[in-house]
Amino acid sequence: MAQESTGIQAVDSLSSNEFKVELDGVEASGVFAVRGLTIRQIDGSGQVALLPLVIVKMVQQDPDLPFNRWTRETLAGTSAKVTRELAIVAVDDGVEVRRWVVKDAWISSIALSDFDSARADLIEERLTIHHGGVEERWPQR
Repeated sequence: MAQESTGIQAVDSLSSNEFKVELDGVEASGVFAVRGLTIRQIDGSGQVALLPLVIVKMVQQDPDLPFNRWTRETLAGTSAKVTRELAIVAVDDGVEVRRWVVKDAWISSIALSDFDSARADLIEERLTIHHGGVEERWPQR
């Protein structure tokens, strides 16, 4: 914690609701959550385990949005992995404070929330993303 001259202490932390997601350098709209982002994990044999993460987003109608293009290309393929570079960016008052770059990301699962006539919730799309590693980047100060 930093002590200010007023006696008020500022906490050096991140809020979980201040983030953005980029796909190949383009900011993706409609992302509700990023779950399971694991920077590094070593398995029982001493090898780095590359654990998948899940992007939870609203289903959007525009076919040209970055995630919609990626899911369409993934579904059109028969066996090839359609890879992208994904970035999860933590921000504080609009300023980038940390970035996690997910290399060679590919979609292994696309799931939708329930359609339910008794509810008025937005339909969510849950994308399970496998990858070739996560690189943590700190902004230049």
